[in-house]
Amino acid sequence: MKVSTVGLDLAKNVFQVHAIDEAGAVIVGKALRRRQVMPFFSRLAPCLIGMEACGTSHFWAREIAALGHEVKLMPPAYVKPYVKRGKTDAGDAAAICEAVGRPTMRFVAMKSPEQQSMLALHRSRDLLIRQRTQLVNMIRGQLAEFGIVLAKGIQHALKLVERLLDGEALYIPALAAKVVIILAEQVRDLQVRTSILERDLKTWSRDNQVVKRLQTIPGIGIITASALAASVTDPQQFTSGRQFAAWLGLTPRPRSSGGKERSGRISKMGDQYLRRLLVNGMTSRLRWVRHHPEAQPWAAELLQRKPAKLVAVALANKVARIAWAVMTRGETYRAPQPSTREVTT
Repeated sequence: MKVSTVGLDLAKNVFQVHAIDEAGAVIVGKALRRRQVMPFFSRLAPCLIGMEACGTSHFWAREIAALGHEVKLMPPAYVKPYVKRGKTDAGDAAAICEAVGRPTMRFVAMKSPEQQSMLALHRSRDLLIRQRTQLVNMIRGQLAEFGIVLAKGIQHALKLVERLLDGEALYIPALAAKVVIILAEQVRDLQVRTSILERDLKTWSRDNQVVKRLQTIPGIGIITASALAASVTDPQQFTSGRQFAAWLGLTPRPRSSGGKERSGRISKMGDQYLRRLLVNGMTSRLRWVRHHPEAQPWAAELLQRKPAKLVAVALANKVARIAWAVMTRGETYRAPQPSTREVTT
C-alpha cells in the first residue's frame, strides 16, 4: 500500500509516526528514535507530511522536504481539536495526520536557516536586555535602602554604573558598596554583549531589501523591521492586512451573539515579541505626534479622547497592516496625501 499522508509528532528523542493511504486506512503507526527518522522517510515515496510548528520543526521540515516530500507545518492550537482522546504521542500523530488534510487548515511557512539565525539573535538580545533590567532594578533597590534614589530611565542607571566602575565612591557601608560594584560589573558586561548583537543585527540588515522598505514606515526602526523580515517568510499567505494584524494579536477579539456584534480587547494571539516591538515603537511615535499633530492628525485626534496606551495599540494595528502591504507589494511606504477635491459653487 502506498503512503499518502503522514503525521509526525516531534520530540527530542522519540518521534511518533502515523501514516495512512489514499483511502484513509492506517498503514504505519509506530515510534522512531531520532537516528531512525531520516532513513524512514528516505524509503517513502513522495507524500504529504504534517507537523506541528514547534521547537526544531523548521529544521526537520527542511531536512524531510529535501527528500522530495511535501511538508506542511501547522499551529499546535489548530491541531488540538482533532485529538480524539487523552494526551498521547500516538493520538497526537493521528491528529496531525488528520488535520494536515483539512482544506480550511492554516499553515506556517517554513523558515530558512538565515531567518532562524536572525531570530536567535533577536531572542538572545531580548534575554540580555531583560537580565540587564533585573540587575539595574537590584541596584536601585540596594541603593534605596541607604537613601540613594536614582532618576527614572535606563540611561541614568548606566551613567551611574560607569561612574562606579571608574572609581566614584558611594557613601554607604563598604560591604553594601562591594555588592553594588559586583552588580555594576555585570550590567557593563551585558551592555557590551548587547552592543555586539546589535552590531551583528545591523550587518545582517544592511543588504536586506525587506528591512530597508519596512524602515520607511514611521515608527518602525531597524530592530522591528529585521524582526518582521525574519519572522514573516511569505507575506502572501495572509489574504489582507487585517489578517496579518490578527496574526500578531493586534485586532479586537470578536464577540457576537443573537445577531449583535461587540469588539472586545485585542486577542494577544501570535508572536508576543513582534507585538511588543510594534506597540513600543508606536508609543515612542506618539511622543513625537504630541508635538507635531499635523504629521498624523488621526492619532493626534484620537489622543484627545482615548488613553495613550490604547492609541499606541491602535496605531500598532494600523502600522501592521501597512507593513503587510509593504512586504507584499515590494514597495516603500508613501505617506497619504491630503485631499485636493475642487469645491464648486
